[in-house]
Amino acid sequence: MKTQRWTEVKFYKPEDVEDNLLKYAVIMVWCGGGWLFVRNVARETWEIPGGRREAGEKIVHTTERELMEETGASSFRLIPICVYSVNSDAGESFGFLFAADNLTLGNILQHEICEVKIFHDPPENLTYPAIQPLLFKKVTDVISRKS
Repeated sequence: MKTQRWTEVKFYKPEDVEDNLLKYAVIMVWCGGGWLFVRNVARETWEIPGGRREAGEKIVHTTERELMEETGASSFRLIPICVYSVNSDAGESFGFLFAADNLTLGNILQHEICEVKIFHDPPENLTYPAIQPLLFKKVTDVISRKS
């Protein structure tokens, strides 16, 4: 089995990428004095909440749905950050990166997530170590400029 290799992550202004190209939504969540990460039942690694866009779904609805499914969040504030792309041997794919705060956590709604945890810095054992630190840095850079 061939392992997929990520070669490059790029960032774009949302208006520079056609909406129909957006396949994913990823949400960096500030909560309880740290950053929220989730762990999938099938993995021992941590990841930023997010997921795949469903057919006919607006990307903001993907973001809301994934955040609720993966964290049990009942209320939150979304902050659009940017569009990003990942180039791999399978081609280029696009996602929308959001930040979220003012989160009210509830029960985890989906069986795919077994743990939600707050970290001051991203954990070392990330599911996508070539991508997630870059997304984390982008969010923290943008948020610090807005402060």
